[in-house]
Amino acid sequence: MRWDNLTAPPVEGDPERAAPATPPLPLALPGAVARTFDTPEFAGMTFYEVRAKSIINRVPGQSRVPFEWTINPYRGCSHACVYCMGGDTPILMADGRTKPISDLEPGDRIYGTERRGTYRRYVVTTVLDKWSTVKPAYRVTLEDGTTLLASGDHRFLSERGWKYVTGTMQGGSRRPYLTTNNRLIGTGRFAAGPKESLDYRRGYLCGMIRGDAQLGTFTYSYGMVHRFRLALCDDEALSRSERYLAQEGIETQRFTFTSGSPTRRAMTAIRTSKQRDIETITELIRWPVNPSDDWRLGFLAGIFDAEGSCSRGVLRITNSDDAILDQTTEALQRFGLSFVREDRGRPNRVREIRLTGGLAARLRFFHLTDPAITRKRSIEGAALKHQTALRVAGIQSLGLELPLWDITTGTGDFIANGVVSHNCFARNTHTYLDLDAGADFDRKVIVKVNAGELVRRELAAPKWRGAHVAMGTNVDCYQRAEGRYRLMPQIIAALRDFANPFSILTKGTLILRDLPLLREAAEVTTVGISYSVGFVDEQLWRSVEPGTPHPRRRLDAVRALADAGFSVGVLMAPILPGLSDSDESIDATVLAIAAAGATSVTPLALHLRPGAREWYAHWLAREYPHLVPRYRELYRAGSYAPQAYQRELTARVRIAARRHGLHRGEQGDNRHLPEPSPPPAAAEQLTLL
Repeated sequence: MRWDNLTAPPVEGDPERAAPATPPLPLALPGAVARTFDTPEFAGMTFYEVRAKSIINRVPGQSRVPFEWTINPYRGCSHACVYCMGGDTPILMADGRTKPISDLEPGDRIYGTERRGTYRRYVVTTVLDKWSTVKPAYRVTLEDGTTLLASGDHRFLSERGWKYVTGTMQGGSRRPYLTTNNRLIGTGRFAAGPKESLDYRRGYLCGMIRGDAQLGTFTYSYGMVHRFRLALCDDEALSRSERYLAQEGIETQRFTFTSGSPTRRAMTAIRTSKQRDIETITELIRWPVNPSDDWRLGFLAGIFDAEGSCSRGVLRITNSDDAILDQTTEALQRFGLSFVREDRGRPNRVREIRLTGGLAARLRFFHLTDPAITRKRSIEGAALKHQTALRVAGIQSLGLELPLWDITTGTGDFIANGVVSHNCFARNTHTYLDLDAGADFDRKVIVKVNAGELVRRELAAPKWRGAHVAMGTNVDCYQRAEGRYRLMPQIIAALRDFANPFSILTKGTLILRDLPLLREAAEVTTVGISYSVGFVDEQLWRSVEPGTPHPRRRLDAVRALADAGFSVGVLMAPILPGLSDSDESIDATVLAIAAAGATSVTPLALHLRPGAREWYAHWLAREYPHLVPRYRELYRAGSYAPQAYQRELTARVRIAARRHGLHRGEQGDNRHLPEPSPPPAAAEQLTLL
């Protein structure tokens, strides 16, 4: 999110009780007004009032949620600035290339990891957010020479789990931290990519044209024909070749070489039949006497695009031409890439050069040479392994504060300079813990004070097509701060006036203040409302989520909304193994939800992301130590409880729902209300940190 450098207006209500906050403004919020309030409900909290540039935000397509647009008038939690890295740290992108972390943008596709069976594997994920801060910097050096610049609070995946850069064995800073006995998980440092020099371009054309093109002068009965033709399935390599030839003064024409079919990919080609062009191309691809490193890198990229493959973890280049094979092996040797050259025993003497050294070698080849065809560079599904060379050699404080960056991704991690790094998921935990009251959070809330006027402006834009907008998907839009800032009435009024469909997910009872506006909106558009109520046990509520409204108060709000004609769905989340998953607890909760007039109930088991385990495990060991072995067993494979447990939980909730008549819920007055869906996002939001 970017912000205008404008001063925010005064807070509505009790201005004499507001005082400027003393903490310095975060770097990401230039021009913000920092405030604290001496009222008891806001004790210890800081509000950063900003004027945002946009408010209706697109959700990245890979984020696994069923809505495309969202409005979040609040953002909170200083945890968002904890896990940070140097701005030039290279991040592994989904196309196999790298990009500095400071250059990433929300929506970018990168690699993260996900546990599948026995192994953690590389998967493509999406950057959901990024931000920067200034923190004391540390340099982590690995045995293979990999260096990582990060804050002391950053976490890396080691052979013994997630570990902070710094920590202690006792006291308030007690936490798992890196030592020289640890090895990090990944491939190690990324190689620098090639420069697109004249030699690199000519090397690429030599590899591509010698490997896959038709070039020559041919004599027929009707005369002499000059011909250059390059036909490929992959436009990336064809476009690069076309561009490189154009830079040499050779203009080519495109045409369809073969049409696609259910069993065959379409091929497009470029060609020229000018004698001068054929002579120029022939000269361009002549073998150099003393090839430069740039030429060799370009040649490896070109011959790989033309004759290479990478499948099932094996990178191969095949050809029958001795000169091509010799140039390929010499180039690989030049850059220290190990390989095996094999005769495949075919009559046409096609032979194979196979790269050895595993994933680390393949990534080094891709980054050094930069082939054009990205599908051949995919490492999706490859298993992660730790290597002796990634042992931590040293951790050094630089003795100064530096600008550092972090991102949030769909998998909870990313690949930084070849090792697996944790990212901050504080935004997803805000909804569950209510940042303004969560006892384990630094209480900082960002308030987009111009949210109402922004919504109107963006709804009125010609490009806006009236898509459904979800609210409460990031942080609760009816958290306590809403009682002071009153942003939601402006937002709902704008959505009503433009008859734009929307939905709200909340556990705040303040929504009842806006009931008249919601009814007005429901007259002209679809309005969906969902509440989250995981259990009704008061003692458990006081222990687990003391800063949220009492479950009974939330159910009272469900009843008030149902009486007003809304079809309200309840997310029964999170259900805590051993604490709220008994038949008695489920029955009592479903009975209360049904009695409140809800039309549906969706159960969601507790979800613990990497890093969330520390906080929850500490709380569990203190409050319910006898449950620790069960949780260790349930969550040993990852963030989610086993599928069998989730299916059993869902079945028991459905049985209870039938018993209490919840499955027969009827629509109220607002008959256009969509059924509250059980979005995957809910499982992401309703988690414990």
